[in-house]
Amino acid sequence: MLNVKLAVIYYSSTGTNYKLAQMAAKGGKASGAEVKILKTAETAPESAIDSNPAWKDHLEQTASVPTVALEDLEWADAIIFSVPTRYGSVPAQMKQFLDTTGGLWSKGKLANKVVSAMSSASNPHGGQEQTILSLYATMYHWGAIIAAPGYTDESVFGAGGNPYGTSVTVDQEGNMKEDVEEAVMYQAKRTVQIARCIKGGIRH
Repeated sequence: MLNVKLAVIYYSSTGTNYKLAQMAAKGGKASGAEVKILKTAETAPESAIDSNPAWKDHLEQTASVPTVALEDLEWADAIIFSVPTRYGSVPAQMKQFLDTTGGLWSKGKLANKVVSAMSSASNPHGGQEQTILSLYATMYHWGAIIAAPGYTDESVFGAGGNPYGTSVTVDQEGNMKEDVEEAVMYQAKRTVQIARCIKGGIRH
């Protein structure tokens, strides 16, 4: 069985997408992948972070999580992104990192990477689907292979039925309203399986 290297890359201000990333890593490992959990750099001003105790606490609690670098993208066969929605788009912290990938893209280093994405918001129609699709737009430019869960497993329906990628609603206390762990683990499994097929079938 071919070894698949999975990078789970997230941005999280108060912890939701870190939790989703941990679920995805668990699913990836259960599928036999070598997994890295990586965060994007925090670029918000200290004044904004200090104004939200939960944001500041989460930043301190995840200080030991490695910050993603371009080398991690080159290393990975598969990538799962997890981000909160920002007005239906990708957070600036993730967008800033993606905007640095031009050098790898121009050399074809991102082609045929298998990618999937997850998102969160504070209400059921807060832009989760649009955020995932916005992130996928960058992946199309990469020439990546999108591994959306679609409606290929019952766990997708149990988590709210988002075919583009698992999404979750979070209350004001930071609690997830839906039970999405099974869906996230399935999405990771599907991503790894597709990456294994691509890796075994494409010769560079």
